[in-house]
Amino acid sequence: MATPHNSAEKGDIAKTVLMPGDPLRAKFIAETFLTDVKCFNEVRGMLGFTGKYEGKEVSVMGHGMGIPSIGIYSYELFNFYDVDNIIRVGSAGGLQDDVNVMDIVFAMGAHTDSNYGFQFGLPGTFAPTASFNILEKAVALAKEKGVKYHVGDVLSSDAFYKKCNESELYRNVGALAVEMETPALYMNAAEAHKNALTILTISDHLFKSGELSAEERQTSFTDMMEIALKTAIQL
Repeated sequence: MATPHNSAEKGDIAKTVLMPGDPLRAKFIAETFLTDVKCFNEVRGMLGFTGKYEGKEVSVMGHGMGIPSIGIYSYELFNFYDVDNIIRVGSAGGLQDDVNVMDIVFAMGAHTDSNYGFQFGLPGTFAPTASFNILEKAVALAKEKGVKYHVGDVLSSDAFYKKCNESELYRNVGALAVEMETPALYMNAAEAHKNALTILTISDHLFKSGELSAEERQTSFTDMMEIALKTAIQL
């Protein structure tokens, strides 16, 4: 059943989907790592592909920028296409001194200034967290691979250009990095009783020098991509 944002039919999308923000990064992952690849979506340029990784079916699809965008795409995957697991593979800005460009961050939880959680009508504050079964597998693979990684909370902001920047305040309470999508993904997964994890590669740092180009962000995050794919085939 196609949606206004996805032309796929049921059965076109695997049970586990990797989701980068950039649809060109989705294309890169599909062409670089998957075999028997088929494109299932081109609506609005948000490319989606299904193929096989080490013989197991995996899909990859862009989710765009920001909480509203990933909120739409992840909701449809969980609720209309019977997807069980989504692994976001994205970029983030480092906040802590020991977090460096090209380090990997596993988002255990996500602080946010977004009002996305208001729709659920919950009293108090919705504290979205990763699914431990995916997190545990991914961290074990990172250890095995020998890459530098961090596990903890991230800050997810609704605005890229901000008049009032709260990054230093969240840095002071231990947030590892800042990005723009994780709470919607984790909230949608919780409501649908599905699984989600965000894996991030640090592309720049808010408190020290160093950053990657747009092209490097598309193609150089191979450690993160391989960890996500190897996690996906264990689910």
